[in-house]
Amino acid sequence: MEKKLMQTYLYDFYGDLLNEHQRNIYGDFVLNDLTLSEIAEEEGISRQGVHDLVKRCDRLLEGYEQKLHLLERFLKMKEQVLRIRTLTETYENENGLEMMAEIRAISDEILEEL
Repeated sequence: MEKKLMQTYLYDFYGDLLNEHQRNIYGDFVLNDLTLSEIAEEEGISRQGVHDLVKRCDRLLEGYEQKLHLLERFLKMKEQVLRIRTLTETYENENGLEMMAEIRAISDEILEEL
């Protein structure tokens, strides 16, 4: 997965666990796509300071994911729902009984996760 997309997902899932200063700077970098220099100027700190904070936040958020696996579960469930959508779209054109069995199996997996 692309690094920027992964950072965005991690921020969405765990950003509230960062302190306000970290959230502001990391949010500007990841969500608002500001450069390190732009953030440094805005915050009145060095570019290196912003870089270090972004890296520290990356490590923190990745650590939360390693422990909690919320993003992993979300992506798996999203993949399963997309598979169900594909099956239901092709249901009209093919053998519906086989597809319904597969949809049932996928939905059982999702329910087990919840």
